[in-house]
Amino acid sequence: MTTAAASLPLPGRPVQGIGPTGAALRRLRHGFDGAVRLPGEPGYDQLRSPLNPALDPRPAIVAEPTGTADVRAAVLAAREGDLPVAVQATGHGLHRSYDGGLLLNTSAMSTVLVDPDRRIAKVGPGATWAQVLAAAAPFGLAPLSGSAPSVGVTGFTLGGGVGWLSRMHGFAADNVVRAEVVTAAGHVISASAGEHPELFWALRGGGGSLGLVTSLEFRLHPVARVYAGTSYFPVEHAHETLAAYRDWVEQAPDAISTAMLLTRLPDTAEVPPALRGRRALALRLMHVGDPAEAERLIEPLRAAAGPALLEGYREARFGEVAIGGTAPRHLDLLERLSDPVLDFLVEASGDEGLGISTIEIRHWGGAMANPGAGAGPVGHRGVPFSVIADAADPALVETLRPHATGGSFLNFLSDLDRTASAYTPGDLRRLREVKAAYDPDDVFRLNHSIPAR
Repeated sequence: MTTAAASLPLPGRPVQGIGPTGAALRRLRHGFDGAVRLPGEPGYDQLRSPLNPALDPRPAIVAEPTGTADVRAAVLAAREGDLPVAVQATGHGLHRSYDGGLLLNTSAMSTVLVDPDRRIAKVGPGATWAQVLAAAAPFGLAPLSGSAPSVGVTGFTLGGGVGWLSRMHGFAADNVVRAEVVTAAGHVISASAGEHPELFWALRGGGGSLGLVTSLEFRLHPVARVYAGTSYFPVEHAHETLAAYRDWVEQAPDAISTAMLLTRLPDTAEVPPALRGRRALALRLMHVGDPAEAERLIEPLRAAAGPALLEGYREARFGEVAIGGTAPRHLDLLERLSDPVLDFLVEASGDEGLGISTIEIRHWGGAMANPGAGAGPVGHRGVPFSVIADAADPALVETLRPHATGGSFLNFLSDLDRTASAYTPGDLRRLREVKAAYDPDDVFRLNHSIPAR
């Protein structure tokens, strides 16, 4: 309580007027154990800053909850002051700057508990995938984590969550079994298949605008070792290899996840000499099983690509292989990779192209497309391919538009005006009904928000 008292208005210290911020601070004096920071106070800038340096959010109040009771107190304070509420833990997930409102930095709520018998992990909203990986590995278990261990678990999962095990076990959202939620009205509820089932459905892919999740329980999977990494090939055979890849994925088993990249490596000392400053075609993969079987599976791709410039596959425990991911500045979902699309992508990544450093073609499908009954609203599950570029060049956007579905994936979507495109029309209607029931005033609106009906 000492830290909070140093930041909250004390007797004799004026509350900031009688406006919304002052009303929220007045409420936060009572029942909040964490620290509260105002603009200009020590720690404010550190706690508000996201990982994206282009964004500059300036909340009226930054609060650091230490538990569920603090989160509830902060929501009630925000309601009293008529302030919108945002959440940040690791700095990932913010897509626009904003002024005002109450920001909850949940980094202190980072507990991770693993039940190896039930194969369940329970985490707080500040936990990262690195913490879950470390806790699950001694039991030979793995979560549905993404490419970057530093990413926060909760935001990743609520947005759907695609990772290198998703073709085998579905999206991260598909593996959630329970969530503790503080609603916009300040109620603490447990959402599961048997309790608040509509909210439970919506949370599993509907994003963070339906309530503040203060703990999340999800399934872990027995994954002892994987064969994974990135190998690089000459770009001269890119079109032939991508065409072979288009056909190859139709027979690829769910145990192997792959992506192909057209990329330019920087001319720096950190890059191996064979790749330094040159264009290359890369194949990223993770295979759960025998390395020899993985090599047998990818032999047609190797035959099309030619001898590797650099081999990057190795056998290791899951979580020990850093495969990486492409920064998603633009994403399209495609039903098929036509020859005109492949021609354009190869040209766009070339020396006389659009100046895009990396274009990634990823294969989805598998368990993501077949989640079973009751799965949440992760949209467009049946689409087999995504094209991700690390720059949203207008020529790229316009050229791909006629070939794309028009849908998107919430975790990779930075344009807040396109939130609805992450869902099917039916799921969007249902999400709006849930939003109207649990957050009719759109308190949680400072990032991707589902508009109420």
